[in-house]
Amino acid sequence: MKKLVSTLVMLCCFAFNVHAADEQALEDYAYYGFEPDIVTNYISNRKKLGFVKISVELMVKDPNDLMSLEHHDPLLRSAIVEILGNQSEEKVKSLSGREDIRRECYETVNSLMEQEVGRSIVVNLLFTKYLYD
Repeated sequence: MKKLVSTLVMLCCFAFNVHAADEQALEDYAYYGFEPDIVTNYISNRKKLGFVKISVELMVKDPNDLMSLEHHDPLLRSAIVEILGNQSEEKVKSLSGREDIRRECYETVNSLMEQEVGRSIVVNLLFTKYLYD
């Protein structure tokens, strides 16, 4: 009986430590937002010019990487503008197309950061605002 109680106490302590480690890992993430929002044109099928306005947040695991992102902000912003400017109207306006664009931006941003700082630092790229006309 004492062994069973001892085992249960040890399991509870282990579970608490794992939970505390998970909470610590979640707290280490940081976000970098491009200011101001990114606004650019896309390829439109109409006579009227189409545009898209997005807010982009980059998620990094280490808060110390925010300085690298801030330093390379113009390069990353330019790459995202170029990607958006090469999209068709159908892709910009569809949900699956939006996800494809987000994924392409994520891969490009990570590729550029790998070239500049020697490693991929972006864990995720989020569109927090996505407006088009």
